[in-house]
Amino acid sequence: MKQFITTNEAPQAIGPYTQAVVAGGLVFTSGQIPLDPATGEFVPGGIAEQTEQVLRNLSKVLEAAGTNLKHVVKTTVFLADMADFAVMNEVYARFFASEPPARSTVQAARLPRDARVEIDLIALAGNS
Repeated sequence: MKQFITTNEAPQAIGPYTQAVVAGGLVFTSGQIPLDPATGEFVPGGIAEQTEQVLRNLSKVLEAAGTNLKHVVKTTVFLADMADFAVMNEVYARFFASEPPARSTVQAARLPRDARVEIDLIALAGNS
């Protein structure tokens, strides 16, 4: 069985997908871009501010699924420009300070709404 997760505390889907799905004891999130859920607009600033907003959005989706960032097992980071890697990595490290999850980071030709960063993740379910 699948459980579909949505929360108003993270940006609403801008296409035919859900914010997250719980299945087989895992939470699979859709990619989040740096949208402020209150305005639907990008947060002001550069890659640091965008990465922070993306991870806040993911945190809210995980909370709605009954878990949190401590239970993330895998992330995928998509960057519009690999030159942003070091700054993104500094912000990312603050959210995953101890026992960081497995991660892949790739440069994408283009991200939704021309975001600088998009991140999706997989976490253990039901471990708040």
